[in-house]
Amino acid sequence: MKISTASAYLALLKHRNYFLDIGPDKNLIFSPNKRSMPETLPEKNKLGLWTSTSLVIGNMIGAGIFLMPAAMASFGSIGLLGWVFSAIGSFFLAKVFSNLSKLLPHATGGPYAYTRDGLGDFIGFLVAWGYYLAVACANAAITISFVSALSTFFPVLASSSVIAVTTGLCSIWLLAYINMQGVVTGGKLQLITTILKVLPLLLVAIGGLFFIKTINFTPFNSSGGSIISALQATATMTMFAFIGIESATVPSGSVANPEKTVARATMLGLLITTFIYIMGSVSVIGIIPAAQLQKSLTPYADTAVIIYGSSARYWVSAGIAIAAFGSLNGWTLLQGQVPYAISKDKLFPPIFSRTNKKGVPYMGIIISSIMVSLFMTMNYTKGLVAQFKFLLLLSLLSVLIPYLLSAAAYLVIRVRKNPNAGGWAGAITLAILAFGYSLWAIAGAGQEAVYYGFLLLLAGIPFYVWAVFRKSAD
Repeated sequence: MKISTASAYLALLKHRNYFLDIGPDKNLIFSPNKRSMPETLPEKNKLGLWTSTSLVIGNMIGAGIFLMPAAMASFGSIGLLGWVFSAIGSFFLAKVFSNLSKLLPHATGGPYAYTRDGLGDFIGFLVAWGYYLAVACANAAITISFVSALSTFFPVLASSSVIAVTTGLCSIWLLAYINMQGVVTGGKLQLITTILKVLPLLLVAIGGLFFIKTINFTPFNSSGGSIISALQATATMTMFAFIGIESATVPSGSVANPEKTVARATMLGLLITTFIYIMGSVSVIGIIPAAQLQKSLTPYADTAVIIYGSSARYWVSAGIAIAAFGSLNGWTLLQGQVPYAISKDKLFPPIFSRTNKKGVPYMGIIISSIMVSLFMTMNYTKGLVAQFKFLLLLSLLSVLIPYLLSAAAYLVIRVRKNPNAGGWAGAITLAILAFGYSLWAIAGAGQEAVYYGFLLLLAGIPFYVWAVFRKSAD
């Protein structure tokens, strides 16, 4: 459109998505700046309901869940209530993310996009900064779990660090390449691996119901402490199994019909995962006596052997490997989307906003994969193992804080988007419960995680200052 010279500057301030040019008649012309406008993908190149749901399930169910029954065996069957408590708290969070996805359906970045919209650039940046580094550390840990699971079939992986590192690097870069082929390609792989990892868990969960001995559920509380303290301890352990519940919200811009799909995928993913967690734990605890279960290194495999025979140990071990591989794939998809969203808002280096011809933020995936490779290699390097474990501890808080701030941002965004909408009592109650559960989860992470995690967030402030200067210069 044509504008006068006098109003050009004011218009430019209001419309950051346009740039000025001079037309053939020497009038100033406002034209769309394609570099700052979000790219749109054809519907066929977007994630659907089941691929989005598999992203939630796949990112939540990692290799660690296969060891959880043994870790909780010393507490008794009260551990089942720990699962229920964590599931209820996660339901509040899932509902918050579902509602936010309806209020901001096209906001790529998930918790980052929500906290930035509701609480401002600075808070949004801190969330994204911590979340981005946490995902890189988590992917390194998942890669190590994948290599460890493969050692059941290839013992050399347990004895040779060189071969183990090579295998881990190959898996990281294979999944990076796959996810750079488009979100649909990565989504299809996620759906397949999710089905394959869930299958052995369901076979144990459902098949085990016919082999349960009620005596194995006693004593109810064998922790030696009060029921409250035992419940708090088991709920703290199980809450980490629900991390990833926000996964469907992160690539919202690449989801078909995000107004409905993201919310449905989030809630459906939570329900399916909760069913698998609780029913699987019931079967394992009900079949293997607590004294034996505490010493088991492969509780699900041991349970499967009792139900289906000795050969079951191998397909459960395969399920563990697939669980780790699928989880790594899902988080790889997200590790490109988060820095892409920050970069588009000019709070991160512009290199992260580059996309290939398929609309994939490939530079974000490449840079993130380099970080994951370095972190993973640290675990196999003498003298650096302790540092790697420290990085995991450092990143723990960075995963939980986005939940807390998203719950806070929910009411702010709802007031701005739907000020005249009803149901405020329910919305306020939901926000308080989700905020309270997130705060409790952060406290449960431990003093060391909170202390060093807070320092990690503060370390990002200079980068934010630099981003603001660069944004002002533009």
